[in-house]
Amino acid sequence: MDGVDHIERMDGVDGVDDRIEGGGEGGGGGGGAIECAERAGGVDGVGDAQRALGGFLRARRGRVAPEHVGLAGGRRRRVRGLRREELAQLAGISVDYYVRLEQGRATQPSTEVLDALAGALGLDAAERRHLATLAGARRDPAPRARISPLLQRLLDSMAPFPAFATNHRLDVVAWNGLGAELIGGVADPGRRDRNNARYLFLDPASRTVHPDWEDRAGEAVGQLRVSAGRYPDDAELTALVGELSARSAEFRRIWETGEVVMCAAGRKRLRHPEAGLLTLDYETLHVPAAPGETGLVVHVFSAEEDSEAAVALGRLAMTVMASAQRSAGADSAEGGGPR
Repeated sequence: MDGVDHIERMDGVDGVDDRIEGGGEGGGGGGGAIECAERAGGVDGVGDAQRALGGFLRARRGRVAPEHVGLAGGRRRRVRGLRREELAQLAGISVDYYVRLEQGRATQPSTEVLDALAGALGLDAAERRHLATLAGARRDPAPRARISPLLQRLLDSMAPFPAFATNHRLDVVAWNGLGAELIGGVADPGRRDRNNARYLFLDPASRTVHPDWEDRAGEAVGQLRVSAGRYPDDAELTALVGELSARSAEFRRIWETGEVVMCAAGRKRLRHPEAGLLTLDYETLHVPAAPGETGLVVHVFSAEEDSEAAVALGRLAMTVMASAQRSAGADSAEGGGPR
């Protein structure tokens, strides 16, 4: 991640054990969404809230150095981080109950138990919230955010700032002209996949557009993990994670790290064939699908005034506008005049 990013980090969220089942790079096909969904069942915590909770606890205790909590460490330990019985002791709960929590055989732990585990694991506020989400009985349906004419007008009115909107599966669902061009030409389905995660992991061209590819890939995995925890019954999301785990060894590698990063604002570098390498600031705005529910995230980019990036972005904006005007003129001519 870039040093200027404002982030909340949550390691080991949404249940990744130290194993991921999956095929080789470039696999997939043959079974469509059903096969991908079945494969995602081997990705610990995807589509199964109880396994997600256990995976989160396993990953987090694996990151706690015993000596940091007053326990003996040493090279002879075969377990990375804390043992189950050590975490149970620190949290003041029985070993049997903790084991059942990790294995998904104990459901809906009390607030007191969650607080005790969070304290023993040293979780921050964001991580505590996520732990509570995974432990809760509520299973929210995936939001079905509508792309309203108002939202599209707002995106268009943001020019000359590049902007686009994504849903919880990282589908790019709306954009303005400059935003679409900046991220690889997403308006043209022939140029790139409209799912950002699929584009990053399955299209080599994404590494040209995103010179800091590893950071962008980590963000994508982190957002998918958060969504998988919030919406375990979302079959499309489960299928997407299954597809990526089957077709991309790099996706599996990053997923296995158990780290989740939620970015709200910061700075990114993007490369465009005409504008060159651009260093841009970005902000994310949340558009609710329903009261109290996050439906879409709008990503807005800008450059510092009078900077080289601002000049290059301005030239690209003029090119995009001229292209749009030519397309509108051609459509008008074919249709016999303005509509």
